Amino acid sequence: MVMRATDDDTVVDGRVTSVLTIAGSDSGGGAGIQTDLKTFAAHGVHGLSAIAALTAQNTRGVSAVHAPDVGFLRAQIDACFEDFDVRAVKLGMLATAGIIHAVTDALEHWKPAALVIDPVMVATSGAKLLADDALDALRTRLLPMATVLTPNLPEAELLLGRRIAPGADADRSLAELLEFGSHAVLLKGGHLAEGEVIDRFGSGVLRAAFRSPRLPVEGHGTGCTLASAIAANLALGESPQQACRLGTGFIAGALAAGYRPGRGEVVVLDPFWRFHKA
Repeated sequence: MVMRATDDDTVVDGRVTSVLTIAGSDSGGGAGIQTDLKTFAAHGVHGLSAIAALTAQNTRGVSAVHAPDVGFLRAQIDACFEDFDVRAVKLGMLATAGIIHAVTDALEHWKPAALVIDPVMVATSGAKLLADDALDALRTRLLPMATVLTPNLPEAELLLGRRIAPGADADRSLAELLEFGSHAVLLKGGHLAEGEVIDRFGSGVLRAAFRSPRLPVEGHGTGCTLASAIAANLALGESPQQACRLGTGFIAGALAAGYRPGRGEVVVLDPFWRFHKA
């Protein structure tokens, strides 16, 4: 876990609270950097971004991926920390071992107060997105730094190297995931064959289950939006458990208010759903 002493106020030296996302860019606007920034804005914090991957994608799929030079990625991260009051960092798609090492080196240097890791490792099709050396770098270098780790079922199974069954086995898997060193883990329940969505939280001594109705839609960018909501709440001073509780409630509302901007069947979440209700 990465910690830094900070003032509890949301404004320091005239600078508002900022949250940094280090992730991939989604040209379709429904996931990645694009939804991260919208989610930060919906929580009233200033959003910063360092692009770790460029994707050509829309609501029907991904057609191309380009990873920027790691030196340029580090320059983006340094530029953000040098100027802004970064209270939390959210990590998304980090495609190669080189990128993971570059990001880890930067975080070890800057020591952000909170770090949320959404371990984007498995495509919707089930295809593995990380090479073995990248997965090892993720396990050994990044996960021990996480304030909150937010794997879905396929990602948790890849990290643990075994299948996870619904119910008691999913509960037990929290302890195994915590052994990688993260302060807290939120095992997302969207892929588990349970009647409702049960997101399981664990932080060693604390355990909680956040429940929400299972909607008959396929959401795009749910993991990105949830991790960003958790990061924003951590930046605003919430505890990891409370940040996860608020984040799961936020994602349920954003998915329920989702819409279809493209020709694909996936629903793009609406991070501003609370404002529409008002």
